[in-house]
Amino acid sequence: MFNKLIGVLKSKDLRNKILFVLGVFLVFRIMANIPVPGIDILRIQEFFARNEAFGLLNLFTGGALDRVSIVMLGLGPYITATIIFQLLTLIFPQIEKMYKEEGEQGRQKFNQYSRIASIPLAALQGFAMLMFLKSQGAIAEISLSLMVASVLTIVAGSTILMWLGELISEKGIGNGVSLLIFAGIIASFPSNVGQMFTLFEGSQIFYYIAFFIFALLVIIGVVLINEGRRNIPISYAKRVRGNKLYGGASTYLPLNINPAGVIPIIFAISILMIPSMLANFLNIDWLSDIMQNPLIHGILYFILVFVFTFFYTAVTFDPKNISSNLQKMGGFVPGIRPGQNTAEYLQSILSKVLIIGATFLGLVAVMPSIIQAFTGVQQFSFLIGGTSLLIIVSVALETMKQINSQLEMREYDS
Repeated sequence: MFNKLIGVLKSKDLRNKILFVLGVFLVFRIMANIPVPGIDILRIQEFFARNEAFGLLNLFTGGALDRVSIVMLGLGPYITATIIFQLLTLIFPQIEKMYKEEGEQGRQKFNQYSRIASIPLAALQGFAMLMFLKSQGAIAEISLSLMVASVLTIVAGSTILMWLGELISEKGIGNGVSLLIFAGIIASFPSNVGQMFTLFEGSQIFYYIAFFIFALLVIIGVVLINEGRRNIPISYAKRVRGNKLYGGASTYLPLNINPAGVIPIIFAISILMIPSMLANFLNIDWLSDIMQNPLIHGILYFILVFVFTFFYTAVTFDPKNISSNLQKMGGFVPGIRPGQNTAEYLQSILSKVLIIGATFLGLVAVMPSIIQAFTGVQQFSFLIGGTSLLIIVSVALETMKQINSQLEMREYDS
């Protein structure tokens, strides 16, 4: 580990990339503390202290939401736009063809459309959130001109944040969107730890010890699931070209146990916020009671995470395409006929693997609610909830992999 740190410091290019990412984090944190004009911060914070579901959403924005800052929506509009376009791939063959068959250029078009769609979504979500907070008494009466100015400010903040995420992916290291969510969670960590120890009671010491042991076990589980692979053996047919013999090698096609990463959890949180906001905004008491019921909320959360794991994997992983590419390169799965049979075999293995990954993701997502129900200590769900742990560990592992690959490439070149 120490040698890798020395390697990072010695490599000017890699060092500049990491410093660039840290600089973007600094800009993000400054923006997260610039409030939208005309907002009473104290009333907002009291509201979020009373509403656990919105407290979880606030955690992902790094505290930007309960400050009603210019980046209060975080990357929510961009993520929502991406969800919409990925759903459209199942409806419109043209969009599916652009995303899956046109290569890098098609994916760039897909991402560009998602960026454009995120702007009106940011305006809609910003207006809806301000009206919702107003209906709950979290903000005072707001004039039309101030509302327009506030919504435009929120749209500008979300657009800048989306741009910063793209800059990290392009000029830094790692995935920009994931790293900004990671930064938001880490930023809330010190204050949550301080709050937990401030409210510490001697009679709860057993719960605190059990929580930290459980958190350690979850970290180990996240690492095992993220690094877990189902290797499918692949053989290549021998080919004779002139006097030379090519092929005949054997390798593996690795299928991740959790190929969707943390995306299903982020999707599920975005969807779960909609009925809660509608219920409070439209004063639908029965819907509000249902969404505030911990048992019902937990069941819905688990189901959405489970379903979105299969959905996101279906969009990003195409067994037919992989089978076709293997056949073109002379590769085949031993004992399985190339073509359609190989695609069906890959789909069968993937479905079995996904059951494990989706179940694990769902359990991690609802873990804070389970711990709170048994211990009665609310701070545990905000200190390091299962979702937060999953994102922190997953993003850290992925970023370390990219740093290691960069170091290995430079060692090979030298």
